[in-house]
Amino acid sequence: MRVAIFGASGLLGTALMREWSGDAVVGYSSRDVDIRDAPAVRAIAQETEPEWIVLAAAYTDVDGCENNPDLAFTVNRDGAANVAEAAKKTGAKLLFLSSDYVFDGKKTSPYETNDARHPQSVYGRSKAEAEIKLLELMPESCILRTSWLFGVGGKCFPDTILKLAASRPTLDVVNDQRGCPTYTVDLARAIIRLCRESASGIVHVTNASECTWFELASAIVQQAGLRTTVRPVSSQQMARPAPRPAYSVLSPESLRHLRIEMPTWGDALQRYLRQRNG
Repeated sequence: MRVAIFGASGLLGTALMREWSGDAVVGYSSRDVDIRDAPAVRAIAQETEPEWIVLAAAYTDVDGCENNPDLAFTVNRDGAANVAEAAKKTGAKLLFLSSDYVFDGKKTSPYETNDARHPQSVYGRSKAEAEIKLLELMPESCILRTSWLFGVGGKCFPDTILKLAASRPTLDVVNDQRGCPTYTVDLARAIIRLCRESASGIVHVTNASECTWFELASAIVQQAGLRTTVRPVSSQQMARPAPRPAYSVLSPESLRHLRIEMPTWGDALQRYLRQRNG
């Protein structure tokens, strides 16, 4: 199988390039191609003739999106449409990485794939509009929603906590936002399976179990053997430019339907720490 990965140097893209074997995989970073450049995207698709395109390239700085909405929409929505158009013209299947931020966080039970989109931030709106556009262009594309991504090779929450905990006796972390941490290695392995099994439609992929950011930070500090005290605070006390969903747990039912089981985030965190220290 021939595969083209857009966003190959990002947090997820790095894991995909490392984990994917047995197929002809080519990765493109933002330095290789800007997905806002439709002719350049089309040229790459025509040159490589992939059977699958995995679109992991995005503007993922949530607060940055709030301050730069034009950039957020031109990359996350219009850039995604450019990739979909190129995939359609070359006959490739498309897997698009989306986000829990397409939901408003007002539910108290896990979000299903058919729950209504109601994004509260610019980033969330850009991803929601991308989903709608892609399903219009390529109804058989695979839209993969995930959340709270962490892994080796880029900026992520555990890496930030470990760096701060190394120099601070206390850390304040929000305890009123609940979701599902997702390890890039486990997500990459799920993506590989989804492509090989020609998945389509919307799929939710996260590590199993849920927690708050405070609970995740506490586990990171404990597993790393650090003495830092982690204190729970409210989102209001840690105000950010972009609103975050209070509850964005994604239901695993769509993944179970495809007979894919994900490890728990606690297990994933242990493996992340070993990888980071190795």
